[in-house]
Parts: sequence; C-alpha cells; structure tokens
Amino acid sequence: MDVTSIKSVITSTLSLSEFQQQVLWILIVGAVLAFALGFSLGANDVSNAFGTSVGSKVLTVHQAYSLATVAETAGALLVGYNVVDTMRKGVVDVNIYEGEERLFFLGQLGVLGGCSTWLMTATALDLPVSSSHSIVGATVGFSLALKGTAGIDWSVIYRIMASWVISPLFSALISGCFYILLDITVLRRKDPVKNGLILLPFFYFFCIAFNTFNVVFQGSKILGLESVDLVWALLIAILAGCLVAAFSQFVLRPILLNYIAKNDKKNAKN
Repeated sequence: MDVTSIKSVITSTLSLSEFQQQVLWILIVGAVLAFALGFSLGANDVSNAFGTSVGSKVLTVHQAYSLATVAETAGALLVGYNVVDTMRKGVVDVNIYEGEERLFFLGQLGVLGGCSTWLMTATALDLPVSSSHSIVGATVGFSLALKGTAGIDWSVIYRIMASWVISPLFSALISGCFYILLDITVLRRKDPVKNGLILLPFFYFFCIAFNTFNVVFQGSKILGLESVDLVWALLIAILAGCLVAAFSQFVLRPILLNYIAKNDKKNAKN
C-alpha cells in the first residue's frame, strides 16, 4: 500500500468516540516509545554531559547518576519549555494536518520510534551523538514524507543547523579561555590550593548567576516567567550568584580546608 492509500484510509471522517478508539493504540505505543527514548537519552546524553567529570575522577559513577537525575529533571522543568514549544509547532506547522490528526499522530509515533532506535544503536556502538539532531531530523523527515516541503519552517531549520556549527566552536573558545585563566591564576602558582579556594566563590557566582538568568529571562510559561524583563532577570541572577558565592566562602571553604588538612595528615603518616 502506497503513502496516498494510507493517507486516504487514515484521514476518513469519524466521530470523536470512533477517533479516540482508533488512536488509543497510538497513545499506548507512543508511551512505550517515549519511555524508550527517555532511556536512550539517559544512556547517551547524560554520558556526554558527565563523562568528563567521571573521567577526571571528580565524580564517581554513582555520584554522576545522582547529580544527572537532579540536573536533567531540573533543566527540563525550568528551561526546557521553549525548546519543547519549538519542536511542538516551530519546525512543522501543525495546521497543515487539520482534519488529518491521525496522520500527524502516526508521524509523531515515527519520530519517537526512529529517534529511540537510533540513539540506542549509537549508544551500543559507543557513539556520542546528539539527541537534538536526531529529533529535528526525524521531525523534518516524517513531514517531508507525508506533506513534502509544505508546512516546514525552513528559517527555524536553518537557525537550528547554524547552532550545530556555532555551539561547538563557541564552547571550544569558552573552555579554552577558562583553562588559560585557571592555568595562570591557579595551576602555575606556588600554592594552587590556596589560589583555587580564593577564586572558588567567583566561579560559583558566575555559574549560578548565568544559569539563574537562563531560567528567569524569557523563561517557562508554565512557571509564569515569560514576562520577566531583562532588568529583573539580571537582578535576580546577581542576587542568586551572590548568595551561593557567600555560602561557598563561609560554609564550603572551611569544610574543604578541614578535608585537605585531614588528607595531608594521613599522607604525612603514610
């Protein structure tokens, strides 16, 4: 059966109850595939994010699992809405499927199945791939197969593709600058531990302030943050950064000094 025949069967007029009965299996299969996709995201994306921390022995594997659970969930809830909204209706105009909802459901089912299969395959082959690339490609692919180029917002696609090039280059530039800064201010000093502890509150400030700004400014509509303007977002971010920096200076620093002193005593005895 060709695509045209499938579309004619799927898009026939039905009552609401009949429609719900016919798409129930799609909902069930979609839930299973969504779980599989979430599993594959955890297997691949979390490894991308925390692999360096585990490899450098900053974190153990179990610590990375715990932190990843909190960080991934918090990121999805706090800053994931805009990305979800873009994928939901920004890449493909859903209005072109008006009256053909079951066809759209099947297309989305194909996205879930294709992405989960590819990510699990890549994970089995030890390939660190991007789930974003996979989902965007699958979304464009199903719409091209069903509707051709109609309804695809190519300006959004071009911006997404540009980010795939800009993001690694920009990340490399920032990480290189951070390494040079740490190398000069900490690693090459006579007492790198002392200098590291001095700079620790500043790093906490910038990290927390930056992440808080991302959460607050033009944030999730679900959390009511979409109306927060730039000035308030900056003030909230600076306040959050200052609070965490003060906590690191007056609470964490003494704990770290005590930990270092105990380790030095153990090493001296050995």
